[in-house]
Amino acid sequence: MTKKLFIGIILCSIIMFHAKAQTPGSNGKPWADTQGHFINAHGAGVMYYKGIYYLFGEIKKGTTLRVPGQDWEDYRVPAGGVSCYSSKDLKHWKYEGVALASVKGQPDNDLDTGRVIERPKVIYNSKTGKFVMWMHVDKKDYSYSQSGVAVSSTPTGPYHYIKSYQPNGQMARDMSVFKDDDGKAYLIFSSAQNNTMEICLLSDDYLSPTTTMRPLLVNRRREAPALFKNKGKYYLITSSCTGWSPNAATYAVADNVLGPWKEYGNPCKGPGADTTFAAQSTFVLPYHGKYIFMADIWNKTDLKKSGYLWLPLTVNNGQVEIVKQ
Repeated sequence: MTKKLFIGIILCSIIMFHAKAQTPGSNGKPWADTQGHFINAHGAGVMYYKGIYYLFGEIKKGTTLRVPGQDWEDYRVPAGGVSCYSSKDLKHWKYEGVALASVKGQPDNDLDTGRVIERPKVIYNSKTGKFVMWMHVDKKDYSYSQSGVAVSSTPTGPYHYIKSYQPNGQMARDMSVFKDDDGKAYLIFSSAQNNTMEICLLSDDYLSPTTTMRPLLVNRRREAPALFKNKGKYYLITSSCTGWSPNAATYAVADNVLGPWKEYGNPCKGPGADTTFAAQSTFVLPYHGKYIFMADIWNKTDLKKSGYLWLPLTVNNGQVEIVKQ
């Protein structure tokens, strides 16, 4: 990509909470890795392991096309696989390569470039010593609706793809993974044609769903889940279903990760809050007792130009607040 492709993309500040605020890539400037190349990691998640942050995201490249026959703005680029970057300070990011590669000319393969690979998230299993990646895999028309899983012996990969699931027979679209303090891990995903969200306990090795699954946000048409924990309570930020166009986020709170969950209003405050500052949630990163809200600024008709929004997130008396600086 060239700098021209990223003119106007908003890359907001990563707040270094314990020191003077630093704003890498802010004020519309491009966000580059340590080699000067633009970071390509969309729908991303971050894993912290042994003093290093690992960023995993969708590789968006190639021409954006609209899938025919859909009743929504189903824009796609060829599935590019999953990239990996590493950082010790959340400011300087080293490109580690393609963590999970797509394949070409295999239309029945979940990782074929003609399919969909979205929202990869990686967690570490201390019992098995393996790094486990979950992602949404689909056909371009979203008729497949599955969660795929891959595994690696190292954080940067390469990851070995295992298979995909519809947990307990339920379709699985936008998703995230959450690892609790007790080591248990959960898959959170949009289901029932995006009308309901589900949360499912994963097996001890994190490689498959269990039968312990609960619905949440029933008939609320929510997607883009980002789950985190604060002072014993669980918080879930989601977006509405408006295709690639931004909308207002909401958040939900629970005392138990399996629910019941109570939904609240928009955590975003200030100008642009009604569209989540023109972005869509993907992950909430704990950082030194604080949190960073990670989101994507989608450019729906030219997806390789899509940018990123990282903002400080606070929880005060159980209320979530995200303010654009």
